[in-house]
Amino acid sequence: MAIRTKYQNESALWQRLTEQRWLLPLFSLVLFIGVWQLLYWLLDLPVFILPSPAMVWRKFLEILQNGMWWHNTAYTLLELTLGLFFGSVTASVLGYILSKTPLLEKLLSPFLVGSQSVPVVAIAPLIIIWFGPGLFSKVLICALTVFFPVLVNVLVGTRQVSQDLRELMDSFKASKWQILRYLEIPASLPVILGGLRVGATLSVIGAIVGELVGSDRGLGYLINLGRGQYDTALVFVAVFSLIFLAASLYSIVLFLERRALKWQTWQEI
Repeated sequence: MAIRTKYQNESALWQRLTEQRWLLPLFSLVLFIGVWQLLYWLLDLPVFILPSPAMVWRKFLEILQNGMWWHNTAYTLLELTLGLFFGSVTASVLGYILSKTPLLEKLLSPFLVGSQSVPVVAIAPLIIIWFGPGLFSKVLICALTVFFPVLVNVLVGTRQVSQDLRELMDSFKASKWQILRYLEIPASLPVILGGLRVGATLSVIGAIVGELVGSDRGLGYLINLGRGQYDTALVFVAVFSLIFLAASLYSIVLFLERRALKWQTWQEI
């Protein structure tokens, strides 16, 4: 009887924890910091190899107070936001056109697939050389990173629309615009937004690759600066800031997905 009561209490506690979803990421963060601090004590490595969490926190407060963090984070956020927007819009338009013209898709598919076989870090130096180290080249690298996953999801989402529903719309003499607005967009939106979630996280990779290749601003610049000065705490601050930006963008897309698909039965992923 006592064992059953203990099991029921543990099950009830775990159920309350899962209902309070915000507690799980907090618990993971505390666990990560605890393991990090334990490794710092046990390994006893030099601070330029593994700084303690307290050192990283002090470095963050330092660059926060002198404005360095705000300046560089805002620049990176501008790059990845513009890259995500233009990459997603271009991929959505081209993906819809290709879904309607199979011949054009067969013609362009070797170039699209081939462009993804080359890592963006390999072509980033060329883009910097061609367009300079300014904002445009960083946005372009970010947009290229976002482009392909969004394009594929738009293609898949548009083509999975039920043919019976298309014929029903045709029977009501619906125009192409009405079919797009009232059938194709709502039906393919779950898949498209799934691709946008992937693109939101990849946009951070695209922005940081461009900054690492050549930039005097941004979180990638902070990483290069910290690496050159053996200031590992600064590198940690920049990396954690990138994680924060990626998680924030992902959460925003997830929120938009909830709002756009509130007519469906929502299941958190």
